[in-house]
Amino acid sequence: MSKLKIAIQKNGRLSEKSLKLFEECGIKISNGERKLKAEAKNFPLELLFLRDDDIPQYVEQGVADIGILGENEVWEKDKNVSVIEKLGFANCKLSLAIPKDEIYTGPSYFQNKIIATSYPKIAQNYFDQEGISVCIEEIGGSVEIATGIGLADGIFDIVSTGSTLIMNGLKEVEVVTTSEAVLISNTALSLEKQAILDKLLFRLKAVKNASENNYILLNAPNTAIEQICAILPGMKAPTILPLASEGWSSLHSVVKEDEFWDVIDQLKALGAQGILVVPIDKMVL
Repeated sequence: MSKLKIAIQKNGRLSEKSLKLFEECGIKISNGERKLKAEAKNFPLELLFLRDDDIPQYVEQGVADIGILGENEVWEKDKNVSVIEKLGFANCKLSLAIPKDEIYTGPSYFQNKIIATSYPKIAQNYFDQEGISVCIEEIGGSVEIATGIGLADGIFDIVSTGSTLIMNGLKEVEVVTTSEAVLISNTALSLEKQAILDKLLFRLKAVKNASENNYILLNAPNTAIEQICAILPGMKAPTILPLASEGWSSLHSVVKEDEFWDVIDQLKALGAQGILVVPIDKMVL
């Protein structure tokens, strides 16, 4: 039977998150972090551990069938691959930064200035769209020191917390785009490998849906049930069970993680009590 070959980052947080995702999908990989190649024990999957900026090329050429990496590397390498799923982790910004004492006047500030970056294609596309002429200085690493040593007037780089910018006397002035981990695919998979990919995607989506939602249980007066159902539609409709106390019911539903606190405030205002929130392990829609 064919195996689906997937390329992931060989080390770092993205590698750890990818391996954890496979574990949550019930895919067992033995000592994957110690090798350049590993096989799953219970799923037709073979892992290749590569540099993240090499993954788009290997997937395009068919050395790997699919790959997990940041969207920023997909955009920068611009290979003929398909982005088939956003994975919801490794979120970051790609931003422009300048020395902290400089007065920023908007994107036109960068006119005729030198910008240091490891992402020259993304940076150039941004400035071309803005109609701003700049000189892009491509460097492989330690982008933050470029202004301090006189190499550039500003930088374009990944920003997570911003602490590295502050340490190097810089301030973030423009968020050009945001990025997250994605699953990419070769554009010419065989039918057999596409079938394996479909099974993998089914598992990935179940795990992702679970991470974005919580299971919620509450008690509410029957007079408020219609309004609560409008707030908590759940996967189709809430489960409603009568309580021993007359005039009250128990409602079971699903609430999105990023809407949770706003929803709780609305539920309390409608008289909901005994609200319990439980993490979801898997969620199949």
